[in-house]
Amino acid sequence: MANYKYHILLCGGTGCTASESPKIKANFESILAEKNLTDDVQVVATGCFGFCEKGPIVKILPDNTFYTQVKPEDCREIVDEHIIKGRKVNRLLYENPENKAHISDSKHMGFYKKQMRIALRNCGFIDPENIEEYIARDGYKALATVLEQNDPEATIDIMKKSGLRGRGGAGFPTGLKWELCRKNAADQKYMICNADEGDPGAFMDRSILEGDPHTLIEAMAIGGFCIGATKGLVYIRAEYPLAIHRLQVAIGQAREYGLLGDNIFGTDFSFDIELRYGAGAFVCGEETALIHSMEGKRGEPTFKPPFPAQEGYLKKPSNVNNVETFANVPVIINKGWEWFSSIGTEKSKGTKVFALAGQINNVGLIEVPMGITLREVIYEIGGGIKGGRKFKAVQTGGPSGGCLTEKFLDTPIDYDNLIAAGSMMGSGGMIVMDETSCMVSVAKFYLEFTVEESCGKCTPCRIGNKRLCELLDKITKGNGTMDDLDQLRNLSRVIKDTALCGLGQTSPNPVLSTIDNFWDEYVAHVKDKKCPAGQCKALKQYVIDPEKCKGCTACARNCPVGAISGTVKMPHEINQEICIKCGTCIEKCKFNAISII
Repeated sequence: MANYKYHILLCGGTGCTASESPKIKANFESILAEKNLTDDVQVVATGCFGFCEKGPIVKILPDNTFYTQVKPEDCREIVDEHIIKGRKVNRLLYENPENKAHISDSKHMGFYKKQMRIALRNCGFIDPENIEEYIARDGYKALATVLEQNDPEATIDIMKKSGLRGRGGAGFPTGLKWELCRKNAADQKYMICNADEGDPGAFMDRSILEGDPHTLIEAMAIGGFCIGATKGLVYIRAEYPLAIHRLQVAIGQAREYGLLGDNIFGTDFSFDIELRYGAGAFVCGEETALIHSMEGKRGEPTFKPPFPAQEGYLKKPSNVNNVETFANVPVIINKGWEWFSSIGTEKSKGTKVFALAGQINNVGLIEVPMGITLREVIYEIGGGIKGGRKFKAVQTGGPSGGCLTEKFLDTPIDYDNLIAAGSMMGSGGMIVMDETSCMVSVAKFYLEFTVEESCGKCTPCRIGNKRLCELLDKITKGNGTMDDLDQLRNLSRVIKDTALCGLGQTSPNPVLSTIDNFWDEYVAHVKDKKCPAGQCKALKQYVIDPEKCKGCTACARNCPVGAISGTVKMPHEINQEICIKCGTCIEKCKFNAISII
């Protein structure tokens, strides 16, 4: 193996790939070849570093220099200055927003300081398409340990003591889930991975698969051994081409190394993995709907019991966990359940990966210990609200979660606290909103998503959510009544109590949480016919201040529907009945004479 002097690690996740990271890699390789440095410097496309706001990211080892927002044309300067002359390229270093100082080491950045990477431990450090790099970081050591001990019950007991709960949203204890499946005798069982990540703004599982696919393979094999399964199935959405490619490469390598297939590590345990592709149906995140989809049936949930542990894929006992849950398993085996359970809170152990998005300065993928507060995540890791605006709400749990206000900022993040606050953990989406967000419109957005994604099997979800969406649409158009607000509440509670699966049971959460926390905003839409955030188009009124208007006619000349009238050098007026509220007049006015009321 070559003894390189430098390693250039480049983010090769989906986000940075869309920002030309493949071209950056090609440029580095071309320039290094040109300068005869290919024997001294290795270029590696890794997984996601997490700091998506500053991507593409390039990290230089061994000095741990962290370059941000790198472009293909920056490669030559990095090679000439850093690799050849040993001088950092200051303009590409992260700039501390508080004192404008350049920071070269990521461990000193606010974004990373409070993070603790367990599930994401290898993302950004290894080549995800090289099994030897995974092995070099204790890869497959946990599987070897488990097979050597040859005691499935003892391994399940470790998982139970660790306190690991399902990271897909429900939070069911992982060890208990494995135990229930093991107890059901059958000639064939299945270990299933749910990689059908469907929440808007969520990319946790995708990033793990793209950056560390072998951790899933190892964990599924350990789980398969524990429950008595010889077959593993990964249900992954077809919209994840890079994750699929890297998982396929990893499965092929694991087979080649004898880590999948017959008689793994010379034991009598055999296990292999196949992929099953989803078509992007959100409801297939529910385990029974997922199983039906894998069987080639319509992706609809069924009543439980029987649970998948009793009767799952092809009517055989099956265990379903999501990608992030599996990613914790090898570390728990290697470091011990005591270590893992020492992290987090009393009932929520370990860490949680969140996709931090919205109106926040540091958009990205983070992993934090359970028990950290929303304030720490938003203001210390996330760097606060964009443009210095005021924080308004944070949506946790995706379409199934709720919008939490400032009074919840010091709430420790764990399964129980978020539910008590009117939201939920979900799979890990976290969308931050500022004062320009209309909470009625936010609730409407999530309901529109749920209506679109509902399988339609049960009446409360199929009809009830459609009615909720219609009521919200009516309110945002200024046609709502106070009776409509009562109806929103009552209908939401009925849907929660009567829907068949988790999708329907949690779909009213955005409505209920916004009504509870932003009641005045709903009332303003209904009584005053105004949107306090100025976002609801039907409730906007564009008006011209006659004292500021110079009669330049720019607004009238550019209005697409001729709603503005007036003569040169005289104040103009907007005909509200004709105005389509497109905002063109505001853009064209040089005198700030037009405002929205």
